[in-house]
Amino acid sequence: MISMSREVRKGLPVFSFAEGGNVAHGKRTMAEQATMEQMMELKRPSAAFMPYPVSTLSPPIVPQDLSSFKARGISEVERELQQKLAEIREEYLRTIDHYNWNKLVYEAEIRFEPIVGGVYHLYEMRGKRALSMISPEQWPHRHLASLRLNVDRQWQVVSTGEGVEPRELFGVRNG
Repeated sequence: MISMSREVRKGLPVFSFAEGGNVAHGKRTMAEQATMEQMMELKRPSAAFMPYPVSTLSPPIVPQDLSSFKARGISEVERELQQKLAEIREEYLRTIDHYNWNKLVYEAEIRFEPIVGGVYHLYEMRGKRALSMISPEQWPHRHLASLRLNVDRQWQVVSTGEGVEPRELFGVRNG
């Protein structure tokens, strides 16, 4: 059952609707209205902190000269990318050298089965390449390199022979 009564609170008419003991107000009192306005102001950011003008009376926003910012950014990015490209190029060249040394060893004459972790010596004799267990101090043939066989069956260069230019062995021309 809905009953309607009219009260006057602080000069404003307030209508109350009662149903089962619940009371709802049709109009707010001045105190309630002021509290609501204060809460709305708390939720809304101040115009002083907005990154853009909020009224026609606000001072105009003039963009800054960003050419020095752009120039610094471009030079920093360019320098960093040039450095990365140089590192990639060096890694590429090391990988190619590693491949070429492995190719030389596997194409050489091998008359024994090398053991993983062992150091072996690559020689050039009578126009052919041969892998040997004999150290360069004990054999008079031209020593190209000393290599270690890794677990992954790749040969790692321990040292190169005196006067040996790897690029010439691999048939790579500088230029």
